[in-house]
Amino acid sequence: MTQPMILIVEDESKLSRVLQIELGYEDYQTEIADNGLDAFRLMEEKEWDLVLLDIMLPGLSGLEVLRRFRRINQHTPVILLTARDQIYDKVSGLDLGANDYVTKPFQIEELLARVRVHLRQNVQIASGEEELVVGDLQVNIGRREVSRVDKLIDLTPREFDLLVYLLKNKNLVLTREQLIENVWGYDYVGDTNIVDVYIRYLRQKIDKDFDEAYIVTVRGVGYTIKDQGE
Repeated sequence: MTQPMILIVEDESKLSRVLQIELGYEDYQTEIADNGLDAFRLMEEKEWDLVLLDIMLPGLSGLEVLRRFRRINQHTPVILLTARDQIYDKVSGLDLGANDYVTKPFQIEELLARVRVHLRQNVQIASGEEELVVGDLQVNIGRREVSRVDKLIDLTPREFDLLVYLLKNKNLVLTREQLIENVWGYDYVGDTNIVDVYIRYLRQKIDKDFDEAYIVTVRGVGYTIKDQGE
């Protein structure tokens, strides 16, 4: 089995070396970039299974690197590393397409657990069904494309993963806890209200401007996508 390739983008040499050693123990192949320009060049030149991306970088900021990366690559998981504990940085990163974030200082065990979760989710999505369809809503998993009535809909990686999981379990009512475990990962620590926030994002994009709404709230239980044809 091919070893996962992970790009470490971090300008603190001691931390990047620690990360490289710890990831090596987990049998991952790694490469290090210590500035934003080199990081983006490597992102363009090579295929990565996951990127660890510091926000505070010389050259280009981590958020700018992420913005440019998501223009050319929508599927590679990106975990942000940040010394800032401000909600603005986290929200900005997630809005730009980051899959997760870890605030410094962090426990290496926590980071490794998050890496495993995102690598596993990416493999599951890549090897899943090629296309999921409910009514006029179509999701191409391989290309990570979503459309309704032939209109392409732009989703963040987290929104896409949430929609795929709902579609794979259409007509089943999924609790917030189930969605957290299977979309965010079993090691997620936080309020389950994050599910409500992302359901609202999805509704704005895939339901709001169309005649039929697919995402249904089951009060006191959770959410489901209804297929009216079944």
